[in-house]
Amino acid sequence: MSRQQTHTPHLQAIYRYPVKGLSPERLSRASLTLGDVISGDRIYALENGSADFDAATPRYFPKTKFLMLMKHERLAQLRTRFDLATHMLTVSAPERQDMEVDLSTATGRRTLESFIRAFMPLDVRGVPRVVFGEGHSFSDVAMKCVSIINLASLRDLEIKAQQTLNPLRFRANLYLEGLEPWVEMHWLDKTLHIGEADMIVAKTTLRCAATQVNPETARRDIDVPRLLRQHFGHQILGVYARITTAGRISQGDAVTGPC
Repeated sequence: MSRQQTHTPHLQAIYRYPVKGLSPERLSRASLTLGDVISGDRIYALENGSADFDAATPRYFPKTKFLMLMKHERLAQLRTRFDLATHMLTVSAPERQDMEVDLSTATGRRTLESFIRAFMPLDVRGVPRVVFGEGHSFSDVAMKCVSIINLASLRDLEIKAQQTLNPLRFRANLYLEGLEPWVEMHWLDKTLHIGEADMIVAKTTLRCAATQVNPETARRDIDVPRLLRQHFGHQILGVYARITTAGRISQGDAVTGPC
């Protein structure tokens, strides 16, 4: 991800994560819906060791119920591609043939479950279960929102820690460029305008052990939460925002509002 700084605040990149814990997909544009997530974001998850999620009455569960990078860094070895129209998922793994499964079918879900169990046997409790609920997103927070990173804040952390950090460690939806470092810490309850959409910042993002995982190597190589505490006295990097005006956003769109 290019992070060349400019003086005009703008949307530098858009990402979604079709399967919680698996690899991101970069988008050139997205249509945001009132009170919802980016279409296709975290619509599937891998339930680990239980069968509590009910697709008929989907509800929020904490991320610890699922396979995710906070505890299961081996997931970062997988590279996936997802077709939102067909729900076909392609999985690439080291020293394995690419696998294509249709997650809209029971057969496709069982195939992925069996693959995951064989790929990371020390991480799974029993057989993992692919779960999906119509209109549900397996976000780390209960509210439907988008997650945002200010790349200038990340650069400030890199400078103080003398470490280079891939922005994808933070698994955000929107990456913003051209801002002052840490200005987003003052955005709570304020509105951002990006492209055709408005969003109100509702919550800061407390960083966990998932950010220790290098998305390129699948190794825990940098303790990001410790670095944040050491240099800034907190574990916050990024914010969550709720969509208040629907509309299309595109890479390069200006960001206006409290910034």
